[in-house]
Amino acid sequence: MSTGEGAVRLRPPANTLDPRAVGWWRTQWLLLTAAPVVVLAVPAVLLASARLWLLLTAAALAVIGAGCAVLVPLWWFRTHRWEVTDEAVYVRTGVLWQEWRIAPMSRIQTVDTVRGPLEQLYRLATVTVTTASSKGAVRIEGLDHEMAAALAERLTRITQDTPGDAT
Repeated sequence: MSTGEGAVRLRPPANTLDPRAVGWWRTQWLLLTAAPVVVLAVPAVLLASARLWLLLTAAALAVIGAGCAVLVPLWWFRTHRWEVTDEAVYVRTGVLWQEWRIAPMSRIQTVDTVRGPLEQLYRLATVTVTTASSKGAVRIEGLDHEMAAALAERLTRITQDTPGDAT
């Protein structure tokens, strides 16, 4: 990368995710918590000799999972950022280990949108920007589904008008 005017540089992205992403993440936490709680609760009902320990463990997991479902999505929402300029896609993710990614327009190969069942429920989508990087695709999760479609269209238009990187 050059250091001249118009160079792509590491900087904080300006945009937050859609606020509905908090609910989407909470639902994921609760579903992930529910699975081991049910796995422990069912045998607790059937096995009187282990009932107390199984139910105590299930209750502890439920409390921890519910706490995480309340707090972690708020924390994620405050730390996840994204931005698209005419030069690059900027993404910052992570809470304890933050990752900053820049995908220069000249390196973008494909742009995809994905809407899983929970994302559809919350009217959200994920935009995946694939580049030639060995690090893998850059993902912007938790976007309003209409904004994600418009963003994918914009990225496609910009990348078509951007000459490829000769490196």
